[in-house]
Amino acid sequence: MSSGAGVPQNTPTLALVGATGAVGSVMIEILNERPDWPWGEVRLIASPRSAGRKLTVRGAEVTVVALAPEVFDGVDVAMFDVPDGVSAEWAPVAAARGAVVVDNSGAFRMDDDVPLVVPEVNLDMMAARPRGIVANPNCTTLSMMAALGALHHRFLLRELVVASYQAVSGAGVAGVERLYAELSAVAGKQVGMRAGDVREALAAAGLSIADSPFPGPLALNVVPAAGSYKGDGWFSEELKVRNESRKILGIPDLRVSATCVRVPVVTTHSLAVHATFASPVSVAQAHEVFAASPSVVLVDDPAAGEFPMPADVVGGDPTYVGRIRQALDFPNTLDFFVCGDNLRKGAALNTYEIAEALAAQI
Repeated sequence: MSSGAGVPQNTPTLALVGATGAVGSVMIEILNERPDWPWGEVRLIASPRSAGRKLTVRGAEVTVVALAPEVFDGVDVAMFDVPDGVSAEWAPVAAARGAVVVDNSGAFRMDDDVPLVVPEVNLDMMAARPRGIVANPNCTTLSMMAALGALHHRFLLRELVVASYQAVSGAGVAGVERLYAELSAVAGKQVGMRAGDVREALAAAGLSIADSPFPGPLALNVVPAAGSYKGDGWFSEELKVRNESRKILGIPDLRVSATCVRVPVVTTHSLAVHATFASPVSVAQAHEVFAASPSVVLVDDPAAGEFPMPADVVGGDPTYVGRIRQALDFPNTLDFFVCGDNLRKGAALNTYEIAEALAAQI
C-alpha cells in the first residue's frame, strides 16, 4: 500500500484488482505515467498466488494483497481487471463495502442499471449508478468509439457496418504465446503454397489447433471468428460491437452489423468502419471533427502512404483515424479506418479515465 509522496490527506483511495495480470500491468504503467495524481493510498489486489509480490507505483513499492472482502474497506474507487466470473462475484462485494467499481470485464456491460462509459462520449451517464458499478466497454468497441462518438454528436449516427482486425492479445497472454509459437513453427519454411502447409508445419511442431485459443492457425493466416460462437452464424465479439455501440451512444435502435476477424498482430485492434448519418457529412467536416477531438489522431494522406497501421499505433493512447472517404453509393455515409491499442485505450486507459473522473466527484 502506498500513500504517495506529497499527496494531501483525505484524498481518495484507489484499488486495482487483477494488478498482476496482462491488463493490470498496463494499468500500473498508466498510473506511473499520468501527469496529475488525485489519489492518496493505492492498493494492489490479486489472487492468493500473487499475494506478497511487490510492484512499483509512482516510485513507491506496493505489496500485492490477496482478494478478500476486507481489502475494500476504505476504498473509494476499485478498478477490476479480472475475468467475468471473478468480477461477477467480487464487484458487488467491493460496492457493498463502499467502493465505486469500474469493471473491465463483460459481467455487467449490458445490465440496465450499470452505465457503460467512454468518458469522451457519454460521461454524463455515469451519474446514475445504483449498484455502485460502472462498466468499461469491450476493447473492440472502444477502439472506434472516440472517433465514432465525435461524429455522432455532430451528424447523428443511423447505421453502422464494421469489419474488425483484432490482435491476439485480445485473447490474453495465451493468445500472444500461441502466435509466437506458430510464427516460430513456420519460420524459414516454405509454407502457404498449397492448402494445409501451415497446419502441417504447426502439427510438426506439436501445435494442435485443439489446444489453441483460436479455431484456426494465426501464422500466415486470418481467422474470421473472435470470441465464442453464439449461434445463427454470430460470434460474441460481433454481438458486443452491436449491443455496446447502441448503449454507449444512446441509440437503442441503431442498425449495426459487424464481422470480427483475428489477425496475426500482437497488440492493437483495427476496424474498417462504414457509418451512415442522419445529415450530410463531408470528408473535410470529418477532418474538422477529428482535429478537435483530443483523444483522436488524424493520419490521412493515402497518396503518401500515410494511414493508421497497428505497428505504428501500439503503445499509444489515442485513437488513430485515416482512409476517410465518402462512400460512393451510400448517401450521408463515411468509410474510414481506425486503429487503437487494445490494451491501453481498449482496456486499461479507459478504465482509469473513468476512475479519474470518479475521483473528481469524491
